[in-house]
Amino acid sequence: MFSSDPVLSLHNADIFQGTKIVLADVSFDVDKGDFVFLIGRTGSGKSSLLKTLYADLWLQAGKGMVAGYSLEKLKPTDVPYLRRKIGIVFQDFQLFMDRNVEDNLLFVLKATGWTDKTKMRNRISEVLMQVGLSSAHRKMPHQMSGGEQQRVVVARAMLNEPMILIADEPTGNLDPVVGEQIMQVFQTINNSGTAVLMATHNYDFLKKYPARILRCEEGRVEEVKN
Repeated sequence: MFSSDPVLSLHNADIFQGTKIVLADVSFDVDKGDFVFLIGRTGSGKSSLLKTLYADLWLQAGKGMVAGYSLEKLKPTDVPYLRRKIGIVFQDFQLFMDRNVEDNLLFVLKATGWTDKTKMRNRISEVLMQVGLSSAHRKMPHQMSGGEQQRVVVARAMLNEPMILIADEPTGNLDPVVGEQIMQVFQTINNSGTAVLMATHNYDFLKKYPARILRCEEGRVEEVKN
């Protein structure tokens, strides 16, 4: 079923951190296949905005739709289902350090309802190939570089073929060369049709990979005209 609806849409949304409004009257859409950078100073509300999109924070005012789920009507029981439709990549890797790459990915598949062992193994091989780690199944996280660990995190986010990948400073802890490699992984994923919304402080990326830019500034979110 092909739908022309945006994969993500906010309309007059107020974004809260606790009881404080950090961003007011936010309205924007992200369509299938879009690549959107989210920029703004530390503390400008980028992370709160992203957390609202994957329902770590509730949308208390306005309307929001992500991957077919209405954020203002979301029940706690809906959250796992919403998160199956979106991939989330954090700055800190949040991998299980006591299990290998394959077991890290298996954990997510089992937690999201996969049961067929062959399909699970095949899907893990596919996503690892997609991020350039096709021989890493048996590696433990501590045997990998930061860049490789972040690739595993991206692979993990792609397991359920999300409609959109939401990334919060995914290259923030990586050196420039490795950050560049991760950026190229995101480009590949985006070229295969997955929308990407990526918060970043890396202004070189904005020059090198022209895309839409949203800026959080003084409690607002504005589209930057290129």
